[in-house]
This record gives sequence, structure tokens and C-alpha cells, in this order.
Amino acid sequence: MVTVVEDDPADENYEPLQENLERLRAMRDQDGRPLTVTTLPMPRPLYHDGQRLPASYANFYIANGLVLLPAYDPERDAEAATILSRLLPDREIIPIDCTDLVWGLGAFHCVTQQWPEWRV
Repeated sequence: MVTVVEDDPADENYEPLQENLERLRAMRDQDGRPLTVTTLPMPRPLYHDGQRLPASYANFYIANGLVLLPAYDPERDAEAATILSRLLPDREIIPIDCTDLVWGLGAFHCVTQQWPEWRV
């Protein structure tokens, strides 16, 4: 299990992400074993027209042989890439600047969601 955490207690995301982490650590799998939870950092806050954007390294996309990692913040991008490379050693981690993409309020995982067949 991979989740993001915010390290700055003054950040608005700190408390909700800590609560999420506590819940995940309390969960068990179908055999009653605790989940293995790995944390990723949050990038520093990004804003567009005064609105905080939902930039998150958890919005990565796993493909055959690689992982597309949304990049927003060089220092923290490298930390997130290192963590994912340890978790997925058989895949190349490819950070791609998603600063402009997140203006649409999402990144790779969001834009790769399935579209149902339209029937008229």
C-alpha cells in the first residue's frame, strides 16, 4: 500500500493525511495480516489563480516496465522516485513535470481512467 503524507503540521493536508495513514496502518488483509504501508512525501503546495492544486505523487501510473511519476518539485520529486524505485525495482521510474497538467485538477492516474462505452 502506498500513500502520501504531509510533514508540515501547519499545512491543511497534514491532519487528514495523518488520519488516513492511521486508518491504513490499522487495516488488515483478507488473511488478517496488517497491510505494509509505504509513504510518499507531498510536493510543496502549488497554486493557480489562488486555488491550491491537488498535486500528489500518489497520482503515478504503472505501465509495463515503467512508472510515470508526476513531478512538481525537484527535491521532493527525487525522494518520491527513490521510494517508488525501491517498491518497483523492475520498472523504470520516469518523472514528468505535471505542473500544467494539475491545473486541470489531476495527473496521470486521473487522465488514464477508463471511459465506458456510450450507448445512445
